[in-house]
Amino acid sequence: MVKVFIDGKEGTTGLRIFDRLSARDDINLLTLNDDERKNSGLRREMINSSEITFLCLPDQAAREAAAFVDNCKTRIIDTSTAHRTQPNWSYGFSELSEKHRVSIIKGNRIAVPGCHASGFISLVYPLIVSGVLSKDYPIVCFSVTGYSGGGKKMIAEYESQGRGKEYDSPRQYALAQKHKHLDEMIKVCGLTNAPIFNPIVADYYSGMAVTVPVFSSLLNKNTGIEGIIEIYRKHYENSRLVKVLSGDMDMLSANKLSGRDCMEIIVSGNDERIILCSRFDNLGKGASGAAVQCMNLMLGIDETTGLEL
Repeated sequence: MVKVFIDGKEGTTGLRIFDRLSARDDINLLTLNDDERKNSGLRREMINSSEITFLCLPDQAAREAAAFVDNCKTRIIDTSTAHRTQPNWSYGFSELSEKHRVSIIKGNRIAVPGCHASGFISLVYPLIVSGVLSKDYPIVCFSVTGYSGGGKKMIAEYESQGRGKEYDSPRQYALAQKHKHLDEMIKVCGLTNAPIFNPIVADYYSGMAVTVPVFSSLLNKNTGIEGIIEIYRKHYENSRLVKVLSGDMDMLSANKLSGRDCMEIIVSGNDERIILCSRFDNLGKGASGAAVQCMNLMLGIDETTGLEL
């Protein structure tokens, strides 16, 4: 069995990974007691005893934990923001290209994408590489997410009986345009300009919908809605986790894929104004599910093993 350690399994992402892996008979989970989990020496020992370690930690702690590795056999999967734009780390979104997939399979250091970034990149990257969308296109993106994306503190705030009435309505945040996912959104897609990014948290537990609207008149090629759908279908035709949908929808709920590890690409609108949407679970393909998928690829087994599709 493969020895796996989750550094930070008490957090929202770590708990979801733990739940996914604890039910498997091919994984030997290395664990620390509650009174040991903050002991740096014991954590270092566990990391170096493992074949794969998941880092589910704040950024600085993740950097420190990655530096604990003193052998050539331990492979790291980091779910924090710390290493997503680092050149010596593989970006953990295998569906983007064969190069990304091979880099994960062969890699020793994998950075799992951020949740908002996963949705944005799943929409923008295929259009950039197809030549339809310019790297300097003035992109606007808004993203609705459940409150579990804010971790234990935000979950407690939303589930508190004495919470304020402002929690009853959707709330915009990161209004200064300095969201921590922007760097990877720009770098992975090769953009020359930062997008206007408008994240919104709402009163439901998990699931998200990331939306990018585009004007067909501003695209590089005369591409209408059917052309955009075809680009996505071709790009994701071999994907087990990303599916392309089309067709008229009166409503698009952000929580439809809550509890699942897959992603849906939805194209709507008309030939002049096209709405691109990526729907998934912020704790699934947007975090823990993506991390487990990366581990499966690294181990050379079916990438959907242990996932909820």
